[in-house]
Amino acid sequence: MAKVGIRDVARAAQVSVTTVSHALSDTQGSRVNALTREHVRAVAEDLGYAPNRLASGLRNHRSYLLGLVSDEIATTPFAGEMILGAQDAAYERGWLLMMLDTASDRELEKRQISTLLQHQVDGIVYAKMYHQRIGLPAELAGVPTVLLDAVSEDGNVSSVVPDEVEAARTAVRALIGAGHRSIGFINNIDDIPATHGRFQGYREALRESGIEFDPALVAAAVSEAHGGRTAAYHLLSRPERPTALFCFNDRMAMGAYQAAGSLGLKIPHDVSVVGIDNLELIAGSLWPGLTTVALPHYGMGRWAVTRLLNEIEGSEDAEPVHKMFDCPLIQRGSVASPLQI
Repeated sequence: MAKVGIRDVARAAQVSVTTVSHALSDTQGSRVNALTREHVRAVAEDLGYAPNRLASGLRNHRSYLLGLVSDEIATTPFAGEMILGAQDAAYERGWLLMMLDTASDRELEKRQISTLLQHQVDGIVYAKMYHQRIGLPAELAGVPTVLLDAVSEDGNVSSVVPDEVEAARTAVRALIGAGHRSIGFINNIDDIPATHGRFQGYREALRESGIEFDPALVAAAVSEAHGGRTAAYHLLSRPERPTALFCFNDRMAMGAYQAAGSLGLKIPHDVSVVGIDNLELIAGSLWPGLTTVALPHYGMGRWAVTRLLNEIEGSEDAEPVHKMFDCPLIQRGSVASPLQI
């Protein structure tokens, strides 16, 4: 079978070769309207036409390659969604994404960034396994870069993170909406944006509903199941125990389930619990299922690549953009109205 060329697509779509070229390459400033662009792309797909990226790259001085450098994302439960979002955004624009995981080894990271630059990637998504403030590696100076789940200390590059404050407000509002007024908060001990943002959101949700903040209802521990278990046991052992618990993440919420069980309390009959993450391995496996706020890993990965490509192609303002993603509530069975005593 003869290879399908751009002239074949133009002939089948009944448009000029120039129109086909612009429609398939997203040429900035072209006058191809959206309907024509979709028509040309549909015809090209039906014919099995693939643009010659090598030739296009030589003309535009681009490799059509992006790098994604992460610390430990590839080994976390969230990796799939974040990487899938990034890959989908790259694929839809005709770009290839090369992903490397550094295992938090700084020397390995230097070598990996150097390798990507030797392959002439046009830009890099620099990703972290959790929301944190970072200094941009010196090797990325002058390289188009977008941060994924991180913000830079100087704010000089675009970044995308979850809205930690609003995520907490969403979680606490769900408990308030069910009728709870005594809500404990199990927080993380690490000095990271999520720790401070979720505490702020907890207090703001209480204040907007006229509930007085009680520091005695806040306990902090290591953000793992055993930390959540210890903190929840402390709060639920109080003479006037809270009727609900908002947990920093789903792992801590799992610990809260364990603590409640050890005290003879049933969820949600005796105490309601809400987490953050929507870590399916936990939230969907606990009984009853854990109501939680989902971190938007797919959306953040997709946004990071889309923003990077827009900056590379010059379709958006060069000023850095700092995006905070909404985090939706995923309702399961761990929230109910408090008992009337």
